[in-house]
Amino acid sequence: MISILFGGAVSMVLTLLGTRYAIKWLAKHGYGQEIRDDGLASHQIKRGTPTMGGTVFIAATIVGYFAAKLFAMIASNGGGPTASAVLVLFLFAGMGAVGFLDDFIKIFRQRSLGLRSKAKLAGQTLVAVVFAVLALQFPDDRGQRPASPFISFIRDIGWLELPAVLVIIWILLLIAGMSNGVNLADGLDGLATGASMMVFGAYTLICIWQFNQSCATERGVGAKCYEVRDPRDLAVVAACLTGALFGFLWWNASPAKIFMGDTGSLSLGGALAGFAVMTRTELLVLLLGGLFVVITASVILQVGYFKITKQATGVGKRLFLIAPLHHHFEMLGWEQVNVVIRFWIIQGLCVVIGLGIFYAEWVTG
Repeated sequence: MISILFGGAVSMVLTLLGTRYAIKWLAKHGYGQEIRDDGLASHQIKRGTPTMGGTVFIAATIVGYFAAKLFAMIASNGGGPTASAVLVLFLFAGMGAVGFLDDFIKIFRQRSLGLRSKAKLAGQTLVAVVFAVLALQFPDDRGQRPASPFISFIRDIGWLELPAVLVIIWILLLIAGMSNGVNLADGLDGLATGASMMVFGAYTLICIWQFNQSCATERGVGAKCYEVRDPRDLAVVAACLTGALFGFLWWNASPAKIFMGDTGSLSLGGALAGFAVMTRTELLVLLLGGLFVVITASVILQVGYFKITKQATGVGKRLFLIAPLHHHFEMLGWEQVNVVIRFWIIQGLCVVIGLGIFYAEWVTG
């Protein structure tokens, strides 16, 4: 438990201090955000705000994790890094690398759209497939692998076993959905940062609980125990992410001094999917990250309704004034801060309900 708190504290301090210097360095070199000309007029004042801030909390999370492992090894002869934790960090950093390329192109080519959609999809797919293939390897002494061939809700659903190829496709879809969901939510100061912090905080609690009730320990016996590989180490990673985002939010809250960019949003979405796979909560993450699901759904509904009405009447109609959903409320006249706080409340409710269902399943057995 001490190593979990230590890792989170180290990551938080690193982002609190490191982001300040990153802002100065990025501003000095002109690494500012490009804003689409056809976007909301109120967002044009954000043009030039330093971006690629995701690099700070990616680095802080990785350093925090290995600092926690070193602390545990010195203090209590703890073991080294585990396969599950390293794979989540790989997915986190790999998706961040794809986002970094996107941000790099936006800045240096002065093109607000960044990477072409096919190139971005190819990069996401490559990282996701490598993660999925590796996650099906590395069995421990009990035969447990980081990922499972079953689709899961709170545990593996016994009758939903998939062949390896379909498991890889399922994980790929999960990663693509969550990474793009967080990416779409990253449109207002602090929105994606605060919402993601809540979900990783929830996963810290879930992993601690799974470790305390693990089938690999003497405490975890019977039908209520969890067949999850390396839950304690996953808790360290989740705590480091939570702490890193807490520190980053200090600078990213309105008015934002720095943006996470696609570097941050794609990496956070990838990490969410990684935790869902590793903790056997692949369907529960849709509730824990409910805000991201709603925002993604708003875009899908907007595009789908426009195409359907255009085919039917010749004139495309819109369900919302603009998508994603948070911009719709901006156009209705809501202040940006009000939108963010109210969406944080929605995300908080999703986390509370998700954790409640997780715990209720254990109580009822």
